[in-house]
Amino acid sequence: MIQQRTLKQDLNTTPIDTKVAGRMYQMETISRVSERFSDKHRKALVVQATGTGKTRVSIALAKRLLDAGWAKRILFLCDRKELRKQAGNAFNEHTKEPLFIKGKSKKDAASNARIVIATYPGMIQNFEEYDVGYFDLIIADESHRSIYNKYGELFKYFDALQVGLTATPVEMISRSTSQLFGCDYKLPTANYPLEQAIEEKNLVPFKVVSHTTQFLREGIKASELTDEQIAELEEQGIDPNTLDFDSKQIDKAIFNKDTNRAIIRNLMEKGLKDKDNQLPGKSIVFARSIAHAELLAELFSEMYPDLGGNFCRVIHSKYERAEELIDNFKSAEGNEDDVTIAVSVDMLDTGIDVPECVNLVFAKPIKSKVKFWQMVGRGTRLCENLYGPGLDKKHFLIFDHWGNFDYFKMNPEEDEGSQSKSLAQKVFEAKLNLAVEALKKAEMGIFVDAVHQIKSDIDSLNDKIIAVREKWKLKVQLSDEKRLMQMAPDTKTLLFDEMAPLMQWKKTTGESEALRLDLQFLQLQLTKLQQPSKVNIEAQSILDKVTSLSMHLNEVRSKASTIKQIQQQNYLSDADYFAVEACRHNLRSVIHLRDKGIAPASIQIPVIDVHEDQGLNQTEEIKTDIITVDYEIYRQEVEKTLTPLFDTNDVLQKIRGGQAVTEADLTTLSALVLTQNPNVDLRTLKEFFPESTAGLDQILRTIVGMDAQQIENEFTVFVQQVHTHLNARQQRFIGMLKNHLCRYGSVDIEQLYDAPFNQIDDAGLDGVFPNPAQANVVEQFVRRFSVHLGDKQVSVEKAVN
Repeated sequence: MIQQRTLKQDLNTTPIDTKVAGRMYQMETISRVSERFSDKHRKALVVQATGTGKTRVSIALAKRLLDAGWAKRILFLCDRKELRKQAGNAFNEHTKEPLFIKGKSKKDAASNARIVIATYPGMIQNFEEYDVGYFDLIIADESHRSIYNKYGELFKYFDALQVGLTATPVEMISRSTSQLFGCDYKLPTANYPLEQAIEEKNLVPFKVVSHTTQFLREGIKASELTDEQIAELEEQGIDPNTLDFDSKQIDKAIFNKDTNRAIIRNLMEKGLKDKDNQLPGKSIVFARSIAHAELLAELFSEMYPDLGGNFCRVIHSKYERAEELIDNFKSAEGNEDDVTIAVSVDMLDTGIDVPECVNLVFAKPIKSKVKFWQMVGRGTRLCENLYGPGLDKKHFLIFDHWGNFDYFKMNPEEDEGSQSKSLAQKVFEAKLNLAVEALKKAEMGIFVDAVHQIKSDIDSLNDKIIAVREKWKLKVQLSDEKRLMQMAPDTKTLLFDEMAPLMQWKKTTGESEALRLDLQFLQLQLTKLQQPSKVNIEAQSILDKVTSLSMHLNEVRSKASTIKQIQQQNYLSDADYFAVEACRHNLRSVIHLRDKGIAPASIQIPVIDVHEDQGLNQTEEIKTDIITVDYEIYRQEVEKTLTPLFDTNDVLQKIRGGQAVTEADLTTLSALVLTQNPNVDLRTLKEFFPESTAGLDQILRTIVGMDAQQIENEFTVFVQQVHTHLNARQQRFIGMLKNHLCRYGSVDIEQLYDAPFNQIDDAGLDGVFPNPAQANVVEQFVRRFSVHLGDKQVSVEKAVN
C-alpha cells in the first residue's frame, strides 16, 4: 500500500478533470471523497441516483488519486459482464491509463495496468494471485448488494482505500451500506438523490399509469367465471372447477394468455411513441420468469405479425446471444436489427444504460425497495434530440400492472431476509439436525455416524481460504471429536451459527447433484425419526430421481442392484439407517447421469386462454408521492397547455412581460385552461409550494418564461445604467442571463455563481464583473426577476432509500 502523505494539499491541489467529472455535483462529490481520504478515513460511500454518472465520478476520482500519487493501481468491481464492458468503454473514453479487463483483455496487459476492471465473481475466483497491497483503491459499483454476500471477502483481503458506489443503499439496522463504508447510519460521504437530480434537470421525471384487468385484480376463480369463460375452458379440455387462484398467483401459478395480451396491447397503444409517432419507443418489459417472458414474446408475435425480427425480444442470461441482444437494444442507430421492446428477466433490471428508453412495463410484483428503484432508474436518463433536432426526452412512462407504486407508498419494512445459504451449508445443517434428533431419541448409532460426517466436513475446509483462516481457532475446537460427541448446547450453537456458513467455502466442484441427493436422504432420515408416517412423501422425490437414471450407460448399470433394491415397495421406509446410507453412497457418483430432457409436468406452469371483459379494465394515472417528480410532470402538462396561447391571451402576455396581473385575470386564465385541458387546474401549482409567498402569476412565469422582446428592452435600460462599455466576456454573460430569463422566467443571485454562469469565469458574477459597482448594478437588476418559491415538500428517503 502506498504510504499516505500527511498534507491534504496532495489531493486538494490536484485539479479535477472537468471533462471527466462533468456536472457540478460530480465535482463536489470528488472533493468530498478526497477530503475524507485526506482526513485519514479509509472508506467512503457515494450515493447517486441512477443515471447521474457514478462511473464518471469513479473515473475522475481515480485520475485525481493517480495524479496526486496516492494510488498506483486501482481495482474497479462490478456485478456482471455487461457492466464490466460499459465500465471499460467509459475508462477508455476518459483516461489514457493502461487498462486491464479481467476475463477479456490479454493477460500480458495485466502487468502494466494501472486500472483493473473485474466482475465480483471473476475476481473472487483467484484474488489471492494478487498481493494484499497490490491495489491502492477499490471502487465497488452497485455496492448495495454485492458486498453483503461472499464477495465481501475481497474487501477483507486487500489493504486499500475503498469507495462504494450505489444508487439505492440498503439501510436497515442489521445491514447498512453507509456503516459498512465507515459512515454514520444513512449518512453517506456524498449523496445526490433522485429528487435533486430531477429538480436540477439532470434526470427526467416519469408518469405512472396503473393498468389492471379483472384477473390481475381479483384472480381466477371458478365461482366467478362467466358462462362464456367456462365454455372456453371446456373447449380447451380444462375443468373450470380446478381453477382457484388469487391475484398474487396470476403469472406465477398459471398463465392466462388474454391477461398478458392486455399488457402488450396497452404498451403498443398507450406507450410513448418514437420520433415518427408511429410505434412505441424503446421499452423494457419486466417479466416474472423466463416462461412468462417467452409467453409475452410469443403473444406479441401473434398480435403484431408485421413486427417480426428483433422488434420484441426476450433477454435473459440463458440465451447465448444475450449480450448481442443488449447491444442491439442499446443501439440508437435505428437499424432494422435493433431491439425496440426488450422483455427482461433480471438482466435489464439494473446497471444497463439506455437513454432512449421511454417506456417501462412492470409486469410483475416487486417487494424489494432497492430493486424497485433500480428498475425505475432504467428510464431516468436524459436523451437529447430523441424526437428530432431540439426535441429532447422530457419524461418517460411507467405502466404498473401490479400496484407496485401503491405498495411502496405504504413504506413497507424492507424484507431483510437472510443471506442465501449455499448447498453445502444446507447439507451440513441437515447433518446437524439429524445428529441432534438422533441424540434426543437415543439412536446412538445414527448419532455417531452423523457426527463423523460433520467432523469430515469441518476437516475438509481449506485453511488457506481467508474466511476459514480468520476462524482457525474455532475450526480446531469444533473438529475435536470428543467435543462433537458431547454435543453440548454451546457446541451446537457454534456449529449452526459460525461453522455452517463457512461451508460455502467447501470444495464442491462437480458435486451439485450429489449434494442435492445427500440433502434428500438426510431429510428422509430425519423424517423417519420425527414423523415416520410421512416417510413415503420424502421417499417419492428420491424414487423420481432414481427411476430417471440413464440405464443405457455402463456407469449407471454398475449400480443396478442398488437401483433395483431402492425401487422395491416401501424399501426406503422399512430399511434401517445404515442400509439406506449404503444406497446413498452407491448412488452419489451416478445421480447426475439422469434423463433431464423433459421437465416434470408438475413444475410446468399451465397456460389457459380465457378472454377477459375489456370493459372491466381499469387505467389510472397515479401520483408517485415524490413531490419533485409529480411537480415536474404537472409543470410539463401546464407548459404544453399554455404554449399555444402565448400569442393570443392577454393575461399570459402580461405574465411573460413581467407585468402585474389581477386576481380576476388569473381566474379568467384558469377557466380557459380547464376548457383546453380538463386535467390542468392552475391553482394546483400553489399546492407544490405551501411555504412560498409568490403569487400564481410568478409561479406561472417560472414555467412559461419571459418574452424575448421584453427582456431585450429591460437589458437596454440595464446597459445604460452600467455607464460603461461591456467587454466580450461581459456581453456573453449578459447573453446567458437573457436566455435563462426567457426560458425560466426567474433567476436568483446565487445562481450567478454556479453553472452555467461560472463557465466564463470560475468566480461567476464577480469574476466577469470585477468592478464592485458594476456587479452591484447587475445584482440589483437580477433581484427584480427573482421568484422565491421555497422548498417543495420533498421525500428524499422514500425516493432513494
